[in-house]
Amino acid sequence: MRKWTATWSLLLALALVWWAQPVQAEELDWKVTQETLTNGLTVVVLEDHHAPVVTLQVWYKVGSRNEQLGRTGISHLLEHLMFRGTPKHGQGEFSRLVQEKGGMHNAFTGNDQTVYFETTAAPHLDLLLELEADRMANLTLDETGFAAEKKIVMEERRLRIADEPAADLMEQVSAAAYTAHPYSWPVVGWMSDLEAITLDDVKNYRQVFYAPDNAFLVVAGDVTPDTVLPKIKAAFGGTSANSPPPVVTAHEPPQRGERRVTLKRPASLPVYVAAYHVPNFESDDSFALSLLSVVLGGGRSSRLQTTLVENKALVLAADADYDRTSRDPTLFTLSMRMAPGKKWQEAEGALFQEVEKLKTRPITEKELKRAQNLVESGFIYGQDSLFYRALQLGSYAALGDWSLIQKVIPGIRAVTAADVQRVAQTYLREENRTVGVLIPEGTPVREAPGSSLGPKSIH
Repeated sequence: MRKWTATWSLLLALALVWWAQPVQAEELDWKVTQETLTNGLTVVVLEDHHAPVVTLQVWYKVGSRNEQLGRTGISHLLEHLMFRGTPKHGQGEFSRLVQEKGGMHNAFTGNDQTVYFETTAAPHLDLLLELEADRMANLTLDETGFAAEKKIVMEERRLRIADEPAADLMEQVSAAAYTAHPYSWPVVGWMSDLEAITLDDVKNYRQVFYAPDNAFLVVAGDVTPDTVLPKIKAAFGGTSANSPPPVVTAHEPPQRGERRVTLKRPASLPVYVAAYHVPNFESDDSFALSLLSVVLGGGRSSRLQTTLVENKALVLAADADYDRTSRDPTLFTLSMRMAPGKKWQEAEGALFQEVEKLKTRPITEKELKRAQNLVESGFIYGQDSLFYRALQLGSYAALGDWSLIQKVIPGIRAVTAADVQRVAQTYLREENRTVGVLIPEGTPVREAPGSSLGPKSIH
């Protein structure tokens, strides 16, 4: 879907990265119930009676990692097509019915999943369930709708390249960093693949991945399991399970030497990225890596901001990014946007000096506590949002168990300064690094406001 602003996309991305990781469910007095229907559909219910509001999210366990070269971008294209209607509810009816009830809705596609969601007053939950169950089972896919949405998605691809040079660079870095794993291609897909995808490709892809046993629901708000579960069974119970979809078996081999990518294109300023292979949530090192990203790039007191932006004035912005909730091992990135007149080589040298300092000297207790407090307080401040709490539950349910939430804050609190130093030594190594440099060439372009390395999910 493509109706949300860049601001909302940024907020959603922030909800999925570490800064918004949740505290223990019992500390928040979250009332969570999980049940699996006979057709394999898993339902996670979060009770919250503070307001007569409900959020419904349908998570399909399919994203760009499930695609094949030659058909990249098909997950995102199918997300668009899911709004084209059914025989019962024609094109535009989904949006009209939700909006008539004062609700909002949208969807996003990521590397690991595709998510559809609505928020409205609790009495209208029956409508949301009926609409989602209908399009899960009865989506209309025809040449007219396919051609229209394919054109829209291809235009998104063009705009991404034209208006977001930093995102363009990150695509090239990912393609170089991953030699065997599907994280190498962008969620939006390569243009040549989008051009080649056919309606039959989409129909076959949907048949494989869009089934109740490859999906789960998150229902959060003014509901109780006793009342909502019978409604869900009535709405979705008639949709049959499918054969298990193909399992992604690709594993990225260890990187054995630095790789470098140079991208020459119109841009206002040079951009630099260093990406390191790191583990995901399955490793306890993910907690220390999360804090390492905050120490390096988390706010105005972070090391990169203090040294590269303020003291040396080499760059306009510097950041560190890591998301431990990826399905497979991921990348830890350090990025910089050069200041006018400054050389990227000088900034790179200063960046690596900061990395080496972390390896040779542990961070201070003050830095450690600051990073831990930022992680915890960032989540607490977002507790007023029912939608984001549901999103957090869903992000962990997508990893196999929503109760993984309960391990996060204890894991963060257990990290020591020595742990942060150790993961820096282990993973931030030259031979484990892929570097990308964007060198402006030609007429500068007017970049999208807040242009960055790109969102983790595409709408």
